[in-house]
Amino acid sequence: MHTFLWIVQSVLAAAFFLAGLGKLITPKAKLQPMLPWTEDFSAGTVKFIGVAEVLGGLGLILPAATGIAPVLTPLAATGLAVIMVLAAVTHARRKEPQAIAVNAILFVLAALVAWGRLGPYAW
Repeated sequence: MHTFLWIVQSVLAAAFFLAGLGKLITPKAKLQPMLPWTEDFSAGTVKFIGVAEVLGGLGLILPAATGIAPVLTPLAATGLAVIMVLAAVTHARRKEPQAIAVNAILFVLAALVAWGRLGPYAW
């Protein structure tokens, strides 16, 4: 199960890190065609979401890999799960069911990591 959780952590970390980095380095005007929800938020909020995703992605791997404060890994997973709930609410408000499906999958994976690393498969 540890190996499975590492795989899930790695996939989630890559997905959130890259998505967050895109939000950080791309101007809001260029993001809007790809991410229509950004029109509902200020540029600062979009950047803040990007920072949260980048830090969450790093938090899924670095604490566990280095052994420095490994409790931060399940906390990062929990934070990313919360972000997915909030994203699903935004997409529901905008009537974007396809995006909600993606949020639900990412939520389940993040919740699985949080459960596994806080519970029976903690370090």
